[in-house]
Amino acid sequence: QVQLQESGPGLVKPSQTLSLTCTVSGGSITTSYSTWSWIRQALGKERELVASITRSARTNYADSVKGRFTISRDNAKNTVYLQLSSLKSEDTAVYYCNAKDVLVLMPYTYVEVWGQGTLVTVSS
Repeated sequence: QVQLQESGPGLVKPSQTLSLTCTVSGGSITTSYSTWSWIRQALGKERELVASITRSARTNYADSVKGRFTISRDNAKNTVYLQLSSLKSEDTAVYYCNAKDVLVLMPYTYVEVWGQGTLVTVSS
């Protein structure tokens, strides 16, 4: 059973950079799920897909973070990373690591696993 564990600094100042780590156990990131994502949820708001990377290393970013955030993975370390730069107060949220596989398109059927999340607070 694949398990995800996020980690990273909790508090940073505006304009600073930090990196989040998603350590994967119980399965390989190259074979267990096809898409690995970072999803965040700010207090009182809906979850937002921040960035994703596919098995073929194709990446996708939310418009709100393009040019500031970078998703990457290290297959040897079985780890997915999210580098956050030029941070703003509105980036404050709980950041979740997510792995997903779409099984059937119609009806849309998928399997996924979530980490427990890590809080990132951007404040001066």
